[in-house]
Amino acid sequence: MQKVYSWACQIGNLGLWIIWLLIHFAVDLWYFALHIACAIESYLISSGILKRYKALDIDKLRYLAIVIESEEAYHIPAVIQLLQWLVDIGVKHVCLYDAEGILKKSKESILGKLNNATLFEEAGESNLLLDHKHITLEFASFPDGKEAVAKAANLLFMKYVKLGGSGKIQEEKIFTEAHMSEALRAVGCKGPEPDLLFVYGPVRCHLGFPAWRIRYTEIV
Repeated sequence: MQKVYSWACQIGNLGLWIIWLLIHFAVDLWYFALHIACAIESYLISSGILKRYKALDIDKLRYLAIVIESEEAYHIPAVIQLLQWLVDIGVKHVCLYDAEGILKKSKESILGKLNNATLFEEAGESNLLLDHKHITLEFASFPDGKEAVAKAANLLFMKYVKLGGSGKIQEEKIFTEAHMSEALRAVGCKGPEPDLLFVYGPVRCHLGFPAWRIRYTEIV
């Protein structure tokens, strides 16, 4: 009786293992088919056969941020290709971010490859409504996050110290969000809030992108 029970357990375990393998194979096959379908769709869209983005209302995307993992940031030709695609679909303002500042160091070469690109900080009020084939670029890295907050806080602290002997001390000793925004702007780290943020990389986080700029941002 015990031997029969043992055989039954072994057969049951074997059956469960076979079922698990079949499910695993089916899921792998499904994702493989999705990958092939996405690759074919991307090819058809890029070749102009499929007009998937013809009705895309790009005017709603006022500012796009792209977070790139540091290893991927070394692939400058791929970044340039991505920017050229964004120009083609009509994106006008883009912030490129990587934690180590690799893209910042390569911004001259990136701008050199894009004849229709301007640095965001150099674009004046007249550049807010750019033509369809023009784009402004902002380059950001990890120091623009926590270090920027530290600089802004130090600036506010020095302002507080200077007001120590004046009658305004009671009015100014409470710092509001507006005060911090003004201080961040003073240290050169107050950029616009992106409507959409793309994260390229193996991790599911923004990799240190300035948190105060993505309060209402959709992250993909």
